[in-house]
Amino acid sequence: MQPFFSIIVPTRSRPQALSACLASLSALEYPPDHYQVIVVDDGSAVPLEHIVAPFQRQIMLTFIRQENAGPAAARNAGVQHAQGQFLAFTDDDCRPERGWLGCLARAFEEAPDCMVGGRTVNVLTNNLYSVTSQLIVDIVYRHYNVEPRQARFIASNNLAMRAQDFRHIGGFDPAFRTSEDRELCDRWLHQGRRIMYCPEARVGHAHALNLFAFARQHFGYGRGAQRYHRLRSRRQSGSLGKEFGFHLNLRNWLGYPFTQVRASHALPVALLLGLWQAANLAGFMWEAIRQKIGPPGGRYEPVAKRGSDGRSGRPAA
Repeated sequence: MQPFFSIIVPTRSRPQALSACLASLSALEYPPDHYQVIVVDDGSAVPLEHIVAPFQRQIMLTFIRQENAGPAAARNAGVQHAQGQFLAFTDDDCRPERGWLGCLARAFEEAPDCMVGGRTVNVLTNNLYSVTSQLIVDIVYRHYNVEPRQARFIASNNLAMRAQDFRHIGGFDPAFRTSEDRELCDRWLHQGRRIMYCPEARVGHAHALNLFAFARQHFGYGRGAQRYHRLRSRRQSGSLGKEFGFHLNLRNWLGYPFTQVRASHALPVALLLGLWQAANLAGFMWEAIRQKIGPPGGRYEPVAKRGSDGRSGRPAA
């Protein structure tokens, strides 16, 4: 018996990407009566019902809408409609390979109480910004997931776990607009749970970027990182000082990428890696200053407080 999966897909104003994602999900080599797809429209500016409708005749598909609250809140909202024993998360710009769910199911046969994550692969090989962004993800995985059965970080676009465990831990923290997956993984580990990296569970990633979007993306990740480390310090699950090893490992983040790209791309990739570090640091410092002085009007909402076990004070999704 194959386990039943609920696949959660947050989306916002990307109809073409969503259509490609749903086409991939409808073509999974997995019993169609053993998975459902839940699409959560996080306040799109364009209607998406006509994108979803054709796929509702092919697979079990639920479509819900909410006011824009960010991907973490959208995933939590999707889980409220989940019927599966296991949850699998991906994004609207992702295209899971046919064997994706089968690989996750086999991983859960070995370790049903683990968080399991697979490998994400950039499919926009002619977009140098997307190529570099994927290289950064690979660098992160090489550092944090050296031991696949004792992994430390899995991105939210290729992530799965038991539904009961997700609900027990409190779901994603909706106060995070970025780095919500880092916070979830850290909270999971802090509670004595295990993460397993399963690179055979592959998802294609088609996130087109230009220079501005690349810089904005990593500026946002820097802001999320500052909030993450502040919350982490509060619950005593780690310290910022211990994370400097990642940035000091030049062989990994500066040496490894050049083994993966053509020689003609070496210089632009090097410049983009420098921009990544600069934008990330700028976002981190910007968020730290905002936390210290607050925005005009005092409307800034701090990271939600959590109990000693790392769970939020709000009800689980």
